[in-house]
Amino acid sequence: MKPGNRTFIISAGASGLALAVARDLHSSGAYISLLDLNASSGSEIIAELGSSRARFFETDVSDTGSIKAAIQKTLKWVKQTGKEIGGVVAGAGVGLPGLIVDRKNEPLSIESIDFVLNINLRGTLDLIRQAVPYMTTVKPEGPDGERGVIIMIASSAAFDGQMGQVAYAASKGAIASLTLPLARDLSKYGIRAVTIAPALFESNMTKMMGKKVKQSLENAMEFPKRAGQPVEFARIVRDSIENVMLNGTVLRLDGGMRMPARL
Repeated sequence: MKPGNRTFIISAGASGLALAVARDLHSSGAYISLLDLNASSGSEIIAELGSSRARFFETDVSDTGSIKAAIQKTLKWVKQTGKEIGGVVAGAGVGLPGLIVDRKNEPLSIESIDFVLNINLRGTLDLIRQAVPYMTTVKPEGPDGERGVIIMIASSAAFDGQMGQVAYAASKGAIASLTLPLARDLSKYGIRAVTIAPALFESNMTKMMGKKVKQSLENAMEFPKRAGQPVEFARIVRDSIENVMLNGTVLRLDGGMRMPARL
């Protein structure tokens, strides 16, 4: 599916890897619906991209009502432009490290577990389930009758999470696990599901890492020995949109990295 003249809903689209995806798809002629909590960043991105093919909707993906409002506003815009929804990129995610039991023998708080799961897993599923009914009825295109694609973001932590990543790895592992059944659920509608599992990439999350921590992670890369660049992530998202044979699969984007148990 070509992204041009189709609308893509991108959560966390005002920053990080999701922003790189938004910029890339916009450059390909797509219409972009940015969902993010950061209204000031959202306004800046719309000023950059221009309001003719981009809109920002302040959204909390851990709040079902907030997602519903954003989708309804997106649909209103779609009716104005005539550019049907072609895909969802579920980019919202957080990392909140914590050992399952700390040095004082205190368990990891359920509040921190809920925070990670509610954004990374529940927020992803909620966005998808609310957007899909508006994708199943669009006019199919191409010889295969494709209607759209769902792009999710897991992590290398889904497969080899480190100490302190129990909640994060659980959330990303769930995203990886649901990819195939989601593709099977949507196959009769001509909608695909693809998950990308990046390792160390330059993002808001890695900006918070100390130099020593980041260097240790880069040392675990096979080749290239560096963090991935957002444009490299955006490229594989566009490939996943354009290549109809990519479906029900998890694509590791990690430079051969397998994370060590500890840094």
